[in-house]
Amino acid sequence: MGNKSFSRKSIPIRRKCLHNGERPYSSKVCNKSSSNQSSLLRHQRMRSCEYRYVCDVCNRACSDKSTLIQHKRIHSGERPYVCEVCGKAFSYKASLIIHQRIHSGDSPYTCDVCNKACSNKSNLIKHKRIHSGERPYVCEVCGKTFSYKASLITHQRIHSGDSPYTCDVCNKAFYDSSTLIRHQRIHSGEYRYLCEVCSKAFIDKSNLKRHNRVHTGVRPHTCDVCNKAFSEKSTLITHRRTHSGEHPYSCEVCNKAFSRRSNLVAHLRIHSGERPYKCEVCFKSFNQHTHLITHKRIHTGERPYACDVCKKSFSDQGSLRKHQRMHSGERPYV
Repeated sequence: MGNKSFSRKSIPIRRKCLHNGERPYSSKVCNKSSSNQSSLLRHQRMRSCEYRYVCDVCNRACSDKSTLIQHKRIHSGERPYVCEVCGKAFSYKASLIIHQRIHSGDSPYTCDVCNKACSNKSNLIKHKRIHSGERPYVCEVCGKTFSYKASLITHQRIHSGDSPYTCDVCNKAFYDSSTLIRHQRIHSGEYRYLCEVCSKAFIDKSNLKRHNRVHTGVRPHTCDVCNKAFSEKSTLITHRRTHSGEHPYSCEVCNKAFSRRSNLVAHLRIHSGERPYKCEVCFKSFNQHTHLITHKRIHTGERPYACDVCKKSFSDQGSLRKHQRMHSGERPYV
């Protein structure tokens, strides 16, 4: 290293500063220091709003020529930095350096809490939010917060109804790619996760974990209002709306609001006339799956709802409730 030669006098000085941590160039405005003069000059232009280099496509102003050249690659699509291992190309040299760590396994950024190593600084910043609990990204519709911007973007599709990921087999659309991947396993028959108790197979590990609670009886999610416990967090969130009266899903046709998205989807079929659930015996169709299940009991003779007073049984829960009023004397519609 001592015998290395340089074409410019400033380079060995700059390299010396990098090794010993010295930052001899300081801004008189904000006291920011730098190991080289050119970085300080770029910083001062930003502070003084001196943006002399303007993009001729979108009029964006940059503080120096090199930043403008890099910016223009957004418009030209130029990707001059190519990975020698896999051939992937990048617009910025810094992006290539970060990418190459995938192949080398280099992870120079370490969490000071749990020692987890990350390949780039931005991933470390995101990771640290696990420890700090910081959730800087807020949904403007419902106020829900997220640690990652990508999670917020995915969540916002619940409100907008945007479902950009479509199954190429059945054309069913999803608002995130991971749900589409899980759905596609239905068509491929890929059920990799098997229940050790009943041998039921599932397309992903999370579904198997939730299913196992049927056997164990574990209900880890408890309502802080009424102490009712649930096996799934999503069911608890929906249940809480019983107490809060929240109905976040609204029909764009008649403005009727619902506490569950599935109820809104079923309701929309009233307006569209869609009846996707068809009886295989008499071919009668229904707009809700539960209605089809109840209807099928006409053919099977199944009556799973029994009165605990007189033991008379019924094919649906609504009929049982009406019958029980005979015993209780309740007259709600007077």
